Amino acid sequence: MRHSPARIVSLPRAAASTAAVFAAALAATLAVAGPAAAAATITVVGEAKRTAPPDMAVLTTGVVTNAKTADDALAANSKAVSEVIAALKAAGIAPNDISTSSFSIQPQQSYPQPPSREQPKLIGFEVRNSVRITVRDLGKLGGLLDKVVQSGANQASGLSFSLADTDRLEGEARAASVKDAIEQAKGVAAAAGLRLTRIMSIQPEGQSGGPIMPAPMMMKADSARMAVPVEAGEIEVRARTVLVYEAEPQ
Repeated sequence: MRHSPARIVSLPRAAASTAAVFAAALAATLAVAGPAAAAATITVVGEAKRTAPPDMAVLTTGVVTNAKTADDALAANSKAVSEVIAALKAAGIAPNDISTSSFSIQPQQSYPQPPSREQPKLIGFEVRNSVRITVRDLGKLGGLLDKVVQSGANQASGLSFSLADTDRLEGEARAASVKDAIEQAKGVAAAAGLRLTRIMSIQPEGQSGGPIMPAPMMMKADSARMAVPVEAGEIEVRARTVLVYEAEPQ
């Protein structure tokens, strides 16, 4: 079988020139469509704190009584606690701000001294009844402390101060932490010769707070007794915000 000789097709000069231009344009397009350089980012952590004097207090007080029988100890304790609660209400404490926080009846025993091997002896019973009091007017606190003692309370397990509404203080601290982060980002960008373009992420972190730097206060009890010293201090709230900025050369 005879094969026809291969034919060579020649493009006109104008067509060849057009093909070369098209190939060059395609190569340029692929170069532009390649992976872009990663944008620069700046990450900063803004911090702020705000303080305010407390406007309420929580006091835990109570009565401890002892007697030879559980009934006698309970009766004496119930009478004393009732008088304490009556004194609290008379001082202007709302019933909703008075609640029992703990109650217990425990046998009291006498243990012989070594080397005696005698068994412990039951000598009586102890009753403890504690009341949790929320004081919303700190001007009454000193007098209230005096009144609960006069009415029969002989045990106290805690006094703490707080704010009835911490939302405002937390909001102020959070806003200030954002402003602090923005100022930090501006400073870092300027030092690096960059310009901030947009915020990529903003992440508030949890607030923390508590009483700090107690400031002594004197609350008047009554004209016949000495004033009760009370340290109220201040409530501090701290906030942190993590800010990530995108930046580009100036």
